[in-house]
Amino acid sequence: MSPETNFSPISSNSSRLRAEIESMPEWLRRPVGKASELSGVQRIIKQRQIHTICEEGRCPNRSECYAQGTATFLLMGPTCTRACAFCQVDKGHAPMPLDPKEPEKIAESVKLLGLRYVVLTSVARDDLPDGGAGWFAQTIAQIRQVNPGTRVEVLTPDFWGGSNRDRSLEDLQRQRIETVVSMQPACYNHNIETVQRLQNPVRRGAKYGRSLRVLEIVKELDPSIPTKSGLMLGHGETEVEVIEAMADLRAVGCDRLTIGQYMRPSLDHLPVQKYWTPAEFDHLGAIARKMGFSHVRSGPLVRSSYHAGEE
Repeated sequence: MSPETNFSPISSNSSRLRAEIESMPEWLRRPVGKASELSGVQRIIKQRQIHTICEEGRCPNRSECYAQGTATFLLMGPTCTRACAFCQVDKGHAPMPLDPKEPEKIAESVKLLGLRYVVLTSVARDDLPDGGAGWFAQTIAQIRQVNPGTRVEVLTPDFWGGSNRDRSLEDLQRQRIETVVSMQPACYNHNIETVQRLQNPVRRGAKYGRSLRVLEIVKELDPSIPTKSGLMLGHGETEVEVIEAMADLRAVGCDRLTIGQYMRPSLDHLPVQKYWTPAEFDHLGAIARKMGFSHVRSGPLVRSSYHAGEE
């Protein structure tokens, strides 16, 4: 059999992805970080069978955040009921049952790691009656009980899934958001991810207006809680569309913004249409600040929780 006919499709895919990674611009390359900064966190979360989006998403900034006393925990398991075309988190219609000790394990991990600022995010759990809102509340309460000095930010899904014969989905969404808002998080984050035109191909199962409504509801419930959202560039959006999305966020009172570069996790995910330059990110960041965002992080490697604890 010739080498050509014996070529493995898996090897071919690996080679293609490796070539794609190697062709990335120089500004997207950064050291993984000190092994000591990664191994301690990795050991603690592995021992307790909990998850962080830092590890599940292989965030390029995780060693920097760990060293600064910040981490982002992924609640309710590693399997999402949505199938967004950009996201590296596992997808499936049958997520694992909730671990009743997860809030306690996370609170204990926060103490062991000496974290001063914690971000709680989650997979979408449309299978749960409240979409997981109560789980956010339980985890925040447990963290505060064990670590009263630690501030907690939330990055929630849109809380749109599930059904109730007696309540509309709009009412259910508001009730779920209110459950989280009642815990007075340090910041309430919900990402629109991309511009309006690209929502369907990028965010399967999510809607642009629905996501804006999440941020608007938070402000209606408690105007004192800062709200935040994030955009990832590289899906084919234009500068005009990005600025329009930022204006839409300001229109619902969004206070903080992150803008980063989408990087393709695998060949099964959407390809990158454009690598925006650092200068372009700086330009967009300056526009965002002029629009009134109080806290802006705009750069190729910026992610939702990057420098989250900084005002």
